[in-house]
Amino acid sequence: MAESESGAEKSEDPTEKRKQDSRKKGEIARSRELNTLAVVLAGTGGLLMFGGALGQRIMQVMHKNFSLPRELLLDERYMAISLLQSAQMAGDALVPLFFMLLMAAIIGPVSLGGWLFSMEALAPKFSRMNPLSGLKRMFSMKSIVELLKALGKFSIVLLVALFVLARARNELIKFASEPLEMAILHSMQVVGWSALWLACGLIVIAAIDVPFQMWDSKQKLKMTKQEVRDEYKDSEGKPEVKSRIRQLQREMAERRMMSAIPEADVIITNPTHFAVALKYDTEKGQAPILLAKGGDFLALKIREIGNEHKIMLLESPALARAVYYSTEVEQEIPAGLYLAVAQVLAYVYQLRQYHAGKGKRPDALKEPEIPVELRRDE
Repeated sequence: MAESESGAEKSEDPTEKRKQDSRKKGEIARSRELNTLAVVLAGTGGLLMFGGALGQRIMQVMHKNFSLPRELLLDERYMAISLLQSAQMAGDALVPLFFMLLMAAIIGPVSLGGWLFSMEALAPKFSRMNPLSGLKRMFSMKSIVELLKALGKFSIVLLVALFVLARARNELIKFASEPLEMAILHSMQVVGWSALWLACGLIVIAAIDVPFQMWDSKQKLKMTKQEVRDEYKDSEGKPEVKSRIRQLQREMAERRMMSAIPEADVIITNPTHFAVALKYDTEKGQAPILLAKGGDFLALKIREIGNEHKIMLLESPALARAVYYSTEVEQEIPAGLYLAVAQVLAYVYQLRQYHAGKGKRPDALKEPEIPVELRRDE
């Protein structure tokens, strides 16, 4: 089990944030053996595919340069031109092979861990210049594993090379009796197949190294319980800070709610425990809207603001509780309370008409009927 620098056990799987931070630093699973295998396979495949054309182009270059007339050999300008032409001919033959090697050098690393470009990984780290840290890395478990891998790779490649040489011994001897052109083409073919067998030997090493690198990368990312808790606090915020933010949000919401009370048509109370302020816009013709609600001390503040702005206060305990528990601030009341609230608003309108001397005094408001599903008992 992995341990942190403090000695605590790393028993927790890495979080998404830990994985993302690791990628930003360029610390992901990579296998040099897989990269080497990809490049070698591409090189051997290129030799087998383009070896014949490459051999013929080499023979053309040799024939061109070894069969020059004597007068041209004394011309310094022609020598430079001949060198450029020979380089161009050889370059044209090598371009397909170089392209395959380039693609392999890109695909090899990307196939394990994906595409990643990190500026942090390129930045110089002066801690690596510390001799003590260097000695520690030299005798670390990772260095021992890399040494064992190098010995294993050397052993496997040596065995495969001995096998290939033993198998190709007769063909190598034939080169001496073949014409030059045929020997060159034959040698390109033998080199290509020999390199392919050597690359196949590297498959065994890559098959062992890739799972190990993935496991090692996961072990490095593992976290202690304390690290998980600290990361949660950093990402989600400390409890006391979150509590303070929620408190400020409540205070802002209450101030906004209190500022809307003067627009209310009526305030319905419990009469002491609850208070709700309702407004009905006759022009829009929608359902009444709850402008403010509160209990105990907040209910008292709502009543005080209502008295200051001469908003009518009515006592209806059942309706006040039903609106308080069923409706959020700045939302319409539920359909089940339409009739009860309409009776209250009609009573308020008649009472205003009476005070304005435009009608008779309305009868006392009866307790509106509240649907069973919206009724809330104290």
